[in-house]
Amino acid sequence: MRAHSAAILLSAALIVPSQAAPRDRFFWLSEINKASAVMVVERGIVPKPLGAKIFDAINKVDSSGDAPGAARSGDYLIVEKELMAAGGPDISRLHSGRSRQDIGSTTQRLITRDDFLTAFEKLNGMRDALLALGAQAPNAILPAYTWGVQAQPVTLGHYVSAYANALDRQAARMREAYARLNQSPLGAAALGTSSFPVDRPRLAQLLGFDAPVENSLDANQVSPIDGGAELAGLATSSALILGAFIADVTTQYAQTEPWIVLTEGNETGISSIMPQKRNPSGLVRLRAEASTLIGEAATFAIIAHNVEPGMSDYKDFGNPKEYPNVMLRDMAALFAHAESIIRTMRFRPERALDEVNSDYSTTTELADTLQREADVPFRIGHHFASELVNYGRGRRLRASQIPYAEAQRIYVDIATAAKMETKLPLSEEQFRRSLSAENMVEASKGLGGPQPAEVARMLKGAGDHLAADRAWLDAARAKLADASQKLQQAFMGLREGK
Repeated sequence: MRAHSAAILLSAALIVPSQAAPRDRFFWLSEINKASAVMVVERGIVPKPLGAKIFDAINKVDSSGDAPGAARSGDYLIVEKELMAAGGPDISRLHSGRSRQDIGSTTQRLITRDDFLTAFEKLNGMRDALLALGAQAPNAILPAYTWGVQAQPVTLGHYVSAYANALDRQAARMREAYARLNQSPLGAAALGTSSFPVDRPRLAQLLGFDAPVENSLDANQVSPIDGGAELAGLATSSALILGAFIADVTTQYAQTEPWIVLTEGNETGISSIMPQKRNPSGLVRLRAEASTLIGEAATFAIIAHNVEPGMSDYKDFGNPKEYPNVMLRDMAALFAHAESIIRTMRFRPERALDEVNSDYSTTTELADTLQREADVPFRIGHHFASELVNYGRGRRLRASQIPYAEAQRIYVDIATAAKMETKLPLSEEQFRRSLSAENMVEASKGLGGPQPAEVARMLKGAGDHLAADRAWLDAARAKLADASQKLQQAFMGLREGK
């Protein structure tokens, strides 16, 4: 009994994929062969005794490939020769109802699936770092810009939440794309299936796919086009979202005193000649990486453009420039680098508030206050606020430094021209309060605004979405691990040939 148990354990050790073995084309060819071996025996395409010989041959080829320095071919015809060398020509019956076309398409999806989930994991890490940045001072005020000009004050939490929302959408897009990626081409043969009773749903199940790609022509020849384009779209949107954030932070770095700074270290640089320089070199490298990713996405579109289905241009299995995988790996690297940089960022609330107070971005609230509290038409209040800005800037005054008497005088001029009551209908205290950044933020009432209650709600929502996406990733990986384990168990069942 003990000898029998030991034999089972030895056999199991032979067929369980080595944790050290790379999940390369050789690895996935073996997994595909195992799935095919199980299916052809179950469907009676090959007899069970031959199934046992196939079992032994696959194990021998796997063991040889796992040896240090061994060649690990990704070409099925080379692997098939190795299988036949190990078990004889009958082993080629494993290939019943298959083609290098569906094997290549399936291998591509399996490798892409790994890369996809890694990219999703790195996206989640970057999202976590961004939320940690927002948590430094969620209600601290900072300037927001339109047309490159200070527009209105918001808060750090509101600012971070905007990018968190964009990354939430990116995660949603990726989850939707995964449902289309995780479908199996195996058993489609070259493009029209075969006369063998191949069980394509069973093959999909054994390899952890959610379902087969239904149409066999689509499986190998059409789906790589739009599937690659979908991944290119994800790469593009990822780079653009991150690029906007990089541009924001880099632009304010030109200030003598920026309000979002990188802690000195690996992501900052110095000058060989100018001792005062503290360059945000990590941000510059990150922007270049994002630009490269967009270039790779565009390259795939050009490669796949105006090419009849069935050509190798847009799939070219085994080529080192398989752009779907290159894009996903570079996406993962981009997200990981962004996380590293964001975790070095420190927010300076006093400096950010001073930047807001040095300009006139609160004057919108002055016009709003006049309408809300004194029934002054908005356009009249807007005209008054605009003239107030001209007066203050012309004298190098901050909004808080404009004399109340001058504000009254300017309002009289505006109201007289409009044939309205000429007295400024705000007390000095109301006037001062309406121009403060703190008041403007706290007075906001709209959904998704910078007011503390909304910021807290949105940041919590972003955190909840991140937690849900992490749970989804764990579940997706657990499902694949379970499928792999069940494949090994089913493959082990072939060893006795009964």
